[in-house]
Amino acid sequence: MSIHDVSITVFTGGTVIVDPSTASGPVTSTAIAFRDGRVVALGAEAEALLGDSGAEEVDLAGGALAPAPGDGHAHPLMGGVESLGPAVRSASDLQGILDAVAEWKAAHPDAEWIVGGSYDATFAPNGLFDARWLDEVTGDTPTILRAWDYHTAWVNSAALRAGGITADTPDPALGRIVRREDGSPLGTLQEAAANDFIATVVPPFSLGQRLDAIERATRAYAAQGTTWVQDAWVEAADLEVYRAAVEQDRLHTRVNLALRADPFRWREQAAEFVAARDEVRGIGADRLTAETIKFFVDGVIESHTAALIEPYADRPGEYGLPNWTAEELASAAIAFDAAGFQLHLHAIGDAANRFALDALEAAARANPPRDRHHVIAHVAVLDPADVARFAELGVIANFEPYWAQCDAVMRALTIPHLGHPRDEWQYLIGSVHRSGATVSFGSDWPVTTIDWRPALSTAITRRSHVEQDADAWLPGERIDAGTAYAAYTKGIARQALAEDRGTLAVGRVADAVWLSADPLAVAPETIPELSVRGTWLAGDVTFSE
Repeated sequence: MSIHDVSITVFTGGTVIVDPSTASGPVTSTAIAFRDGRVVALGAEAEALLGDSGAEEVDLAGGALAPAPGDGHAHPLMGGVESLGPAVRSASDLQGILDAVAEWKAAHPDAEWIVGGSYDATFAPNGLFDARWLDEVTGDTPTILRAWDYHTAWVNSAALRAGGITADTPDPALGRIVRREDGSPLGTLQEAAANDFIATVVPPFSLGQRLDAIERATRAYAAQGTTWVQDAWVEAADLEVYRAAVEQDRLHTRVNLALRADPFRWREQAAEFVAARDEVRGIGADRLTAETIKFFVDGVIESHTAALIEPYADRPGEYGLPNWTAEELASAAIAFDAAGFQLHLHAIGDAANRFALDALEAAARANPPRDRHHVIAHVAVLDPADVARFAELGVIANFEPYWAQCDAVMRALTIPHLGHPRDEWQYLIGSVHRSGATVSFGSDWPVTTIDWRPALSTAITRRSHVEQDADAWLPGERIDAGTAYAAYTKGIARQALAEDRGTLAVGRVADAVWLSADPLAVAPETIPELSVRGTWLAGDVTFSE
């Protein structure tokens, strides 16, 4: 069978998942037909269309056709360029990172900088890495590696010199330069100290490199059945990459851009962001939108920068490093909501989630009524008292379900930092869903895997699919397969401001993935083994096995 565009495409010979989750369970069919980018028939009515001239039949060969999953929070441009640097993500220990850097340097002897990611912070005590370790393999070549959380960076001594960072350099606002006992910089930069360094000191990748990266990333998405992605961290310089990708037909999935609001200049950015949104709308490309504003409310637990209501268990008196005051966050939320933007707020700590909910409540109270689809992303630590507020305020809870397992990071860093009972307030997916709120799922790639299949398995089992004998972590927060898949489809459709997507009901946009088996029927531990045989975006093939 050759997959290609025809006037009518009819799928038979397998299970069609029309709607993965309803009050009475999944809705399935035996056949489905696409025409002009939409679903036009199901079951016997779809099969009857095979008699039409030009109709093509796709034999699912016992597999399943399902609504295509989306990714509600990711960084495709960052993920795409990560492959240009040393392969540190695959390292299994500190020496493995150093070996990867040394290998890359040997292969690129004329490189002015070494730029890479994402190293595993558990390979050093408390996630703190020394510049001198990198010096041994990099010499005088300035080097910066991002940790897998993308809130932390490890630099060598040459990079510290390039950035003018010494014992006398003060911590930047909203950032932290980790220091030795004598005050000299260790080589680990956190939050704004890392991000500002990358923005102002490290040479940027070229337009051509970034364009190749976004094409590489969106091809990877298409190959796993994904048809919509939220790029959750877009700077002004990124717009030229996406414009070029559209012009050159190099976007292989839909991407919505979330423009990052700067806590220090968001008032100036307001007009800039409206202009950027209007420019993207003017392009008129179905695969590119810019409807969203991104807020980093806080950092991450592992570096003690997530904002907590009570102090860290292992650092009494320390509450984290919020990027916004509650008052300023509310003011910005009101302003951007008034301009018609969707808001997308990174919130890790319980205080950050409360600030985010308060800000969205303030925006709804201050501005005229409208259909809002605001998002709080990650929802990593949530005070149980705030669970019901997502449904009450109509806020979408975007979880990264692959994180809902007790892995090495959780055991070595997260749980010791949080202490009890907050260690059991993490990724309350089941509780938020049962409250009636919309739940969507994302990857946060390249922080963790781009692949939705192991993440779907984790949402159902609350453990890694490679550790089938492990106990389910916080088992009361498990959800069933249909609910979990719906977070990737129906939940994403609401987040994407696309109510005509998310299911394969008649009249809906024909976004679909052909899988080797029904993900709702197989053992959840085997979901990562499912193969993708084809992907359709509004009826057009974006991937074929």
